[in-house]
Parts: sequence; C-alpha cells; structure tokens
Amino acid sequence: MRFIVARTYEYENIIMSAIYSSNKVKVKTVFISDVHLGFPGCSANFLLDFLRNVECDKIYLVGDIIDLLYMRKKFHWPQEHNDVIRTLLGKAKNNTEVIYIPGNHDELFRSYNDAVFGNITIKNEVIHTTADGKRLLILHGDQFDSVVKNSRLMVILGSNLYNGLLNTNRFVNYIRYKLGLPYWSLAATLKHKVKGAVNYISNFETAISQMAKQKKVDGMICGHIHRPEIRTIGGVLYCNCGDWVESCSALIENQDGSLEILHWTEEFESLKRIPVAA
Repeated sequence: MRFIVARTYEYENIIMSAIYSSNKVKVKTVFISDVHLGFPGCSANFLLDFLRNVECDKIYLVGDIIDLLYMRKKFHWPQEHNDVIRTLLGKAKNNTEVIYIPGNHDELFRSYNDAVFGNITIKNEVIHTTADGKRLLILHGDQFDSVVKNSRLMVILGSNLYNGLLNTNRFVNYIRYKLGLPYWSLAATLKHKVKGAVNYISNFETAISQMAKQKKVDGMICGHIHRPEIRTIGGVLYCNCGDWVESCSALIENQDGSLEILHWTEEFESLKRIPVAA
C-alpha cells in the first residue's frame, strides 16, 4: 500500500519532487475527521499508512475519531486501531501539535474542553489561521444536523442502514481486491446519487457557510457527512475533511497556505486543490 500517482481535477497539482524523493508528504497542517476507530468499517490500515508517510506541524482531529456509540453496543478494537492511536500519540510527543475536536460519536470528550491528554489538546471548536492569513473555524458539524439534534430514533434507523451498506461494501471490495481492482465505496456512491441524500448534503453545507458568515471568519472546516469537499459557498470557504470509512481522505494545508484534499487508498491522488489567492 503506497501512493502511486498524483492526479489533478480543478487546479494543477503542485507537490514538490522532494516529497517523492524522501517518500514523505511534507505539509503544514493535516485535518482528519470521521475515522470511527472501534467500528468494523474503519479503514484504519489506510489511515495508518497515511500517518506514517506524512510530516506536518499540526494535526486537527475533527470529530468522530473514536466511535464510542458503536462500542457501547459491541466492542471492536483490532490491533491496527490501537496502532493509529499510538501513532498519533507519538506524533504529539515529537513536536507535532495535535488538537482533538470531538464529534457526535465521541461527544463524551466534549466535557473535557481545553484538557490535555498525552500532549493532545481537546477543543470543542477552534479557529485556525492558514499561512496566507485565512481564518477558518473548525468544528465537527453535527451541530448543523437537525436529524442528529432532534430525532434519536432517526439516528438509530439511519445508523443501522448505514452499517448494512458498509458491511456490503466490505464484501464488494474483497471481491474487487481479488480481481485486482481499486477500492470503491458503495455507500458513498449511493449517498451521491439518492436525491434525499443530495438535498441533505446541500442543506448541511449551506448551514455551515451561514455560520461562517455569522462568526466573521473566512471559512469553515468540518466533517460529519463523510463527503470530502472544498468549495466557496456564499462568499465563504467550505471545507470537509471526508472520512476514513468511505473516502479515506484528509484535508491538508500546504506550506503556502493552499488547501487540498488527498485521497489515500491504493492510489494517492489530489481530489481538489484551492490555490493561494493572488
């Protein structure tokens, strides 16, 4: 498992040759959300490979890193999940600032706002300033999900349906692996095709952008909906880190302050890049 090729979609991908010669991705900041450690659908092996091959000054863990909701029902903690935690603690110990912003699956940690555990600082929300001066509010995003906030029954039903899709997804990708085909997410494909899901995502993104305007920041960074994205909505920047269940993606800030989404499975590819403003 290692990155093979870099592809570009909206802008020219600028990754220095030094990255490849040292076999490390060297960036300023990494944003990761929705890992769901403790859940069988977590792609901890891909995340572990990513963490071992990235060097950065700061890591933001943008919620749902540990799936406490699932583990209340059934304990699941294989070695690779433990290795992810150990790797993050190791980075925090060795001059990488790590900030944990809890989500709805690990909301127990929200009561420890400003606490520090193993050199990892817990913050319910935080403003990050990029190298080129953009002020970005970071939070998980479930605060804008009316279903999560108002209907526990819908959460349970949706979670059971989603878990079923992910179980099917694991079987499909086992067959694809045997056939020599790359990773593919059934759940993500259906989410992007079903009209109700598309409308929900659009409403979520709009609500996030409106909050950015109210907070008088340049943009927002969130997770929660498992859909990696960088785009401008209503004059503010909307960034979603994606997840490590379906898309295996991370948001990164390059040394010049530009933002980019990296997809990390059998291939290493740039999904979208926002360059530094002129």
